[in-house]
Amino acid sequence: MTRSGFVALAGRPNVGKSTLVNEVVGEKVAITSDRAQTTRRAIRGIGQSGESQLVLVDLPGFQRPRDRLTERMQARVERELAGSDAALMVVSGEEGVGPGDRFIASLISSSGVPFIVAVNKCDRLDRPRTVQALTEAAALEGADEIFPVSARTGEGVGELVACLGELMPEGPFLFPADAVSDQPELTAIAELVREQAIRRTFEEVPHAVEVVVEDLDREAGPARIRALIWVESDSQKGILVGRGGRMIKAIGTAARGEIEEMLGEKVHLDLSVKVRRGWRSDDGLLDRLGID
Repeated sequence: MTRSGFVALAGRPNVGKSTLVNEVVGEKVAITSDRAQTTRRAIRGIGQSGESQLVLVDLPGFQRPRDRLTERMQARVERELAGSDAALMVVSGEEGVGPGDRFIASLISSSGVPFIVAVNKCDRLDRPRTVQALTEAAALEGADEIFPVSARTGEGVGELVACLGELMPEGPFLFPADAVSDQPELTAIAELVREQAIRRTFEEVPHAVEVVVEDLDREAGPARIRALIWVESDSQKGILVGRGGRMIKAIGTAARGEIEEMLGEKVHLDLSVKVRRGWRSDDGLLDRLGID
């Protein structure tokens, strides 16, 4: 009998949720970086474990809302948790369990869904630190099982996936067996561009960056993609463009390689940067961006 269901991934920013999704799926479906707010949408990655299909929902990190964007991100976390068959909380073994982790655990526990904890980045810990991290995780409110893993190397991920598969309800697969994500192609392209932009900019700029693909033409020759990067100030635009256009060129070169790998074809990528002040508080614009 096959099983299939939704697994909500929760955790503080930068604990490795997106990396773990990509490892389970076997392909890159969620962008990664060391910046908070990297994940803005609930990205669904689809993984297989024997006769079980896991639809992994990589949620935005729990955070205190500061504007309409982060309010929407937090509301999405709560909705997705309520509609899932299991919750997987990811904590960083390097950083240990803190007040933020305990707050998230209490919210998951109150949702009533089966609750698994993955202690990530264990490949960077010695044995005493691993034991300490697992002990702290075991004390989290409502946690049913604890798994030490490394999303980067894949260590321990197989055992975690097998456990989650057993928690899924019996029934047919929700997606075709070869599916890896339900993310629209244009959104995936935009996210790959945003990933490269936030990896190369200073602390405050990544929070204000959004990318929209305005055109994708695959009719003749290399696919031609025109994308617009939004920021909220002239100074942020200057940083993204860089002296002599060097920064935007570096972003485009790196993003083009990722997009070509995803599409399986050569790509011509045209990037431009535009200032749109206060876009993070514009409900109509957030609706258009699919950040609900």
